[in-house]
Amino acid sequence: MRLYHSSTVSVKQPDTLHSRDYLDFGKGFYLTSIHEQAVKYAQRFIRRQQDAWLNTYEFEFKTSEWKILTFNSYNREWLDFVAKCRAGEDDTDFDIVIGGIADDKVIQTLDRYFEGELSADETIGLLKYEKPNIQYCIRSQRMLNECLKHIESLRL
Repeated sequence: MRLYHSSTVSVKQPDTLHSRDYLDFGKGFYLTSIHEQAVKYAQRFIRRQQDAWLNTYEFEFKTSEWKILTFNSYNREWLDFVAKCRAGEDDTDFDIVIGGIADDKVIQTLDRYFEGELSADETIGLLKYEKPNIQYCIRSQRMLNECLKHIESLRL
């Protein structure tokens, strides 16, 4: 499967060390299968007058060999997991987490939830009609090394 990662640099050898803490699915290397989403995300670097790179990879793995967590929709489990990760309280050891990205519209709803303005049920009620833009967070260096192959890096 083809995956994309936007960055301010060409990333030929991804690692988990350079990931920021407190992201949606915890510390890891984030990718998307949606080319347009990756290009749109790269535009934020350009707006900040930084270099923007679109890194392309081939990703192949056997599900039986890895610890995988998948969210097929914005649901209570997704919300609880994101909340734990963003609070730095995730203690799971998944190799990869796959699920909806907290894009602009979703993040506004999440912010209202984290600020206590919305209950979990109200938050899920607002998100249930949103179609998730899928993100892949590879959280183990071993999986990055064995399953993700760099194809190209294009400066935008």
